[in-house]
Amino acid sequence: MHHVDADGARIPAIGFGTWDLPHDRVQPLVEHALGVGYRHLDTAQMYGNEAAVGAGLRASGLARDAVFLTTKIWPDDFARDALLEAADARLRLLGVDRVDLLLLHWPSQTVPLGETIEALNAVRAAGQTRHIGVSNFTTRLIDEAVRLSEAPLVTDQVEYHPYLEQSKLLAKLRQHAMSLTAYCPLARGRVAGDPTLGRIGAAHGKSASQVALRWLVQQEGVIAIPRSSDEARIAANLQVFDFALSADEMARIFAMGSPRGRLVDIAGAPEWDE
Repeated sequence: MHHVDADGARIPAIGFGTWDLPHDRVQPLVEHALGVGYRHLDTAQMYGNEAAVGAGLRASGLARDAVFLTTKIWPDDFARDALLEAADARLRLLGVDRVDLLLLHWPSQTVPLGETIEALNAVRAAGQTRHIGVSNFTTRLIDEAVRLSEAPLVTDQVEYHPYLEQSKLLAKLRQHAMSLTAYCPLARGRVAGDPTLGRIGAAHGKSASQVALRWLVQQEGVIAIPRSSDEARIAANLQVFDFALSADEMARIFAMGSPRGRLVDIAGAPEWDE
């Protein structure tokens, strides 16, 4: 498994995303993903599936330290005491003593960021997470969060795929030695039928989806967490380290992106970088 090094964290470059998986299938799919070679799992408080993810991890028979485990806290629990309680609850549900990475899922519109970052640092200092980071933070918010945090922030988990341009955010994260963890890396399945990605894939004996994932992980400091409920696709999404895209192929894929290619937005989302 290839890794991304981010300010002290060593993160497997492909992880198994668990958002919106059928609840009765989370445990067996996690077990399957680990069985075919994944060593990075991503879940969240909001997904409502942490207990099943933890059960899949235990059922895999892998040592706890063999798997990089990420979860996220929802902004409703960003006040100091609420965040500390939410961190305890994450560990209880997952059935682990600590996670490898704990993220703030979205920026809060109400709780001061300084209070939340201080509490996140306290969770790390208590040994409940090895690393901390954020999700859905813009360049402005990244600067503020890094300034406020005593411990390194190791990633910003954001939407990123060939249709969404993220060059400004990537430059900012690299400036702070942070990684970018790409959610929706397959643009909710849209990349599978893309003719440009398909033509590039044909030259390598790979699918359009594998090309999209390869494009992501071939960029400096980028991690991808594809999700699928199809066992064959779960395995295929990991098979992206046995080929490389040329500079021309990378450029052709970058040219597909636009700041307007965003698929995920919620009420109260930050003002995105353009």
